[in-house]
Amino acid sequence: MFEAFALGLVAQSSLLLAGLAVYWVRIPARVVGALAGFGAGAMLAAISFDLIAEAEGLDGWELALWMLVGVLIFIAGDRLVERRFGDEGAGKPMGIIVGSVVDGVPESMIFGIQIATAFPLSPSFLAAVFVSNVPQAVAPSVELAGAGWSKGRLGRTWGMVVLACGVAAALGYLMAEATSDANGTRLAALAAGGLLAMLANSLIPFAYERGGEVAGVATVIGFCLSAVGA
Repeated sequence: MFEAFALGLVAQSSLLLAGLAVYWVRIPARVVGALAGFGAGAMLAAISFDLIAEAEGLDGWELALWMLVGVLIFIAGDRLVERRFGDEGAGKPMGIIVGSVVDGVPESMIFGIQIATAFPLSPSFLAAVFVSNVPQAVAPSVELAGAGWSKGRLGRTWGMVVLACGVAAALGYLMAEATSDANGTRLAALAAGGLLAMLANSLIPFAYERGGEVAGVATVIGFCLSAVGA
């Protein structure tokens, strides 16, 4: 269980590291847009070649159902943060952070299940998760820092996301230990649906607003590099 917890923390720790880096490295808006586009492309590849592949054991209707559950979770979380932070100009970037939770928690539970069932973990996939989190964290963190968030506040926010992923990995491990029926197919479908909704509603519009045409190029580059490594 502790191995699963540690893996969940390490795999998602780049969210915290990249999020805090914006206080020491000044990143122009156009570069932020390009990074957001790159992250969007990488996520599209992860959905296409990793999450959907993980969920291939589901019937078509069940795949659609769990993807819609992921969409509903994202929309509910996005509305909550919009009500809480909208007046601070932080609604859009917080929506991207909600997407990180909808992505990272099910993904980490899958890691825990795989460890418990002795399923071989791909080092290249773990590296891809770690690296793809960087633009996903930088984009909203630049906006939140610009809105006046302190390092401590932003660090606590990303720290809670990373901790939640570590706990999710441990729970996935315990769930797999408790029942032989545990697998990551439904969790993968849920994460895929939530991520697609986040990309359409938050990250891709965010990338274009700040990066313009460059965001489209970066999105394709992110997709291609992630697809090659899949």
